[in-house]
Amino acid sequence: MIDPLHFRKVLSSYPTGVCVITARGDDGRRHGMVVGSFTSISLDPPLVGFFPATGSQTWLAMAEVGRFCVNVLAAAQLEDCQRFAARGADKFGDMSHGESPSGQPLFDGALAWLDCTVEATHEIGDHFLVVGRVETLGRCEDGEPLLFFGGQYHRIGEHA
Repeated sequence: MIDPLHFRKVLSSYPTGVCVITARGDDGRRHGMVVGSFTSISLDPPLVGFFPATGSQTWLAMAEVGRFCVNVLAAAQLEDCQRFAARGADKFGDMSHGESPSGQPLFDGALAWLDCTVEATHEIGDHFLVVGRVETLGRCEDGEPLLFFGGQYHRIGEHA
């Protein structure tokens, strides 16, 4: 049997980018969650994916929306990352942000964004695989990404 702590430690050897997945419900409530599991799935059609935990209340609220925006965080957005990684009611608070073409929260200063509709959701182990069809996308700024490696956030070449 694989020890879960050892499994996590071994996988922490693989650096990942950091994204915040956002959605706005029909009632206007904004939702957001940090993921390090974002990936490209297909070029034709353009599909991306991420893996929220099956117990995530944030994902359950977002799933009802049927669409989401991926905000690829810049190295300077560590504070935004920590805000959305924490548990709490309104993670957006007084945070300034724009909107994607479909009306999803779009972070000021993000390196890139992808506006998606939910194509499919599959339960796999203790996570869901959420597949999104990219409807629109763009690059907002030049800069360095926020990275997660060895259990800590980093900038390229240094700790964040």
